[in-house]
Amino acid sequence: MKKTKKQLLAIGAAALLTTTALAGCGNSNSNSESSNNTPSNTQTEANKPAESGEVPTLVWWTIGGQTPANFDKAIAAMNEYTAEKIGVKVDIKVASWGDWDTKINTIVNTGEPFDIMFTNNSKYSQQVNLGAFADLTDSVQSDSPDLYKLIPEKVWDGTKIGGKVYAVPTYKDSSLTQYWVFDDKYVQKYKIDGASIKTLKDLDKPFHDMKAGEGKSFYPLSLTQGDGFNGFFNGYDDMTLGLPPIGVKVDDASRKVVSVLEQPDIMDGLKLLHQWYKDGIINPDAPTKTEADKARPFFAAQAFPGAEAGWQITEGVAKYDMFQIFGPIYTTSTIQGSLNAISANSKYKTEALKYLQLVNTDPKLRNMLAFGELGVDYDNVDGEKVVERKTDTWPLAAYTQGTFFDLAVTKGAPVDQWDQVRKLNDQATSSTNLGFALDISKLGTEVSNTKAVWDKYRYELMTGASDPEVMVPKIVAELKAAGMDAITAAAQEQINSYFK
Repeated sequence: MKKTKKQLLAIGAAALLTTTALAGCGNSNSNSESSNNTPSNTQTEANKPAESGEVPTLVWWTIGGQTPANFDKAIAAMNEYTAEKIGVKVDIKVASWGDWDTKINTIVNTGEPFDIMFTNNSKYSQQVNLGAFADLTDSVQSDSPDLYKLIPEKVWDGTKIGGKVYAVPTYKDSSLTQYWVFDDKYVQKYKIDGASIKTLKDLDKPFHDMKAGEGKSFYPLSLTQGDGFNGFFNGYDDMTLGLPPIGVKVDDASRKVVSVLEQPDIMDGLKLLHQWYKDGIINPDAPTKTEADKARPFFAAQAFPGAEAGWQITEGVAKYDMFQIFGPIYTTSTIQGSLNAISANSKYKTEALKYLQLVNTDPKLRNMLAFGELGVDYDNVDGEKVVERKTDTWPLAAYTQGTFFDLAVTKGAPVDQWDQVRKLNDQATSSTNLGFALDISKLGTEVSNTKAVWDKYRYELMTGASDPEVMVPKIVAELKAAGMDAITAAAQEQINSYFK
């Protein structure tokens, strides 16, 4: 596709106007109203209940933690509400953080029935290429007009594959800002100067101080297999491929597609992770650990101001200190970081769109999905605008569900939280590759094979368990045998054509 300089500037400007929010692994939430948001108490023709007597139940696969004892009761309350509101119920199925990759791949590859599925930039284009998701380009406008109006056009454009919409984006933070988060008690005890910590190497001294002071069984950097060190590859645009070993450096004006694992900055970071693993900074079971510990002394996360209010509840920590270390920056992948797609084989495509519309326009349902059972997991403090969290067991990840502009603020978060997010978006720079998404329609075999190679090694590599000087050459050799060079060549050709 050919883009003029004027068109590219328009893409960047539109992205900067996108005011959305939530961290990829956080639970800090807020409430704001968009001027084009239909009030929750107004039912348009598109969201009125169906006239048939039967209430369909949609299967919605998502990601999250272990389900608590009251999970079924909370879902029943939601279903009672939505059955009356739009004549639809849901059966929410939760894949754990560690198992999500494998579980979702299995569902798609075996054709297991579902109606709605959470996906993201690491899987979306490949799943579309496999024919797993319904084409929503026209139906999202005809069957869910309020939803279509709510989300800015450029955010819809960011979800397109081959010019078509295959998923509903969660209208939130479309730029990426990375933070390092410390438990304040260790910041005070070891006199950690967060403002001076800007690189991985800067973490070496505080990690070793904490390890020496807290004992052998204490791990300053507790990692799980699915996440590794969050944000490790932020400096490279993956072109929505979802394969970190191939990318373009975000500030490279030449837009050269490179073997990311072989880049000096990445190799230095991998070596440091490995040294931390050997030094006992990282937990020895990290490559096989699927669920994160509570009360982590440190973690890395995509976030925004005020996110610590939610983490303090879910982690059971009195106070977290957040330090911004990267971004904000826009890439096409950040727009595709949280999506909900509808199965190409679903019998209830229209009902699924109406349900996602209600999630994105109805504060009551939005809060129930994000916080759990009213009166058990949370209480309303100021109508539906502020909630007080009462438990830390609700498993569903709020960032996966829908917009945050009809969601309550968690008590303790700054009242101007969304204004702060808007400032971050206003300040965001853009990847030199912004607007480009790799077309893999002719690369299906190569993408599948290279991802299989990466999945085979990434748990050990990204938790520091394996020596990168030994493993990276082995991984790259296998990636090349699986089709990495063909993907790289095609990506470079497409980029050159797109930005011509």
